Amino acid sequence: MRDERRAAGDARIDTDGVRRRPFLLAGAGAATTALAGCLGSGSDGDSDGADAPAAVTVPEGATCDVCGMTIRQHPGPTTEIFYADQRPNGHDNPARFDSTWEAYQYEFERENRGWDDVAFYVTDYSAVDYEVFEDGGDTLISRHYEASAFAPAGDVTYVVDSEVKGTMGRDLIAFTSESDAEAFQTEHGGSLATHDGVTPEVVAGLGK
Repeated sequence: MRDERRAAGDARIDTDGVRRRPFLLAGAGAATTALAGCLGSGSDGDSDGADAPAAVTVPEGATCDVCGMTIRQHPGPTTEIFYADQRPNGHDNPARFDSTWEAYQYEFERENRGWDDVAFYVTDYSAVDYEVFEDGGDTLISRHYEASAFAPAGDVTYVVDSEVKGTMGRDLIAFTSESDAEAFQTEHGGSLATHDGVTPEVVAGLGK
């Protein structure tokens, strides 16, 4: 199967577990099976507005705004959310998270309070050379916290609930190349979803 994917030009994972980014990302493949539901009308995950802040590198020592763990010390996807008129947990924007599902949990709760996000960024595993590795019986994926590793949530296809875990268990692994997402799903299982398909019910089933 790995050889077939290489022949097709899809994302490649070498025998050492390191995924090597192709020189050119493949085009979109089959249609994504989006999960039902969406975020509120003001939260489309896009960051293209003239006033939308750019993603930033996660600082050394920054902690997750849900679980409090130091982000750069653990594996898995990273997320940043900027809010228009609110300070997340009393600090300057963005809110930062050591898992994607925790970011959505936080966003749903703040949305119910009337908070308005202006930018929602997730780790784009199409943009980095990532590693999938075994540790303590778990299959984990590497952390990437540089500003260049982020993409707007509205631009990605997620692999949801695969065998690959992050810091907080099963997660949403994001790819701007849909064919990269499909290749990852073939390799590691899970379902495909877009930003608009991530619901509180989907989030509730992750992190285990």
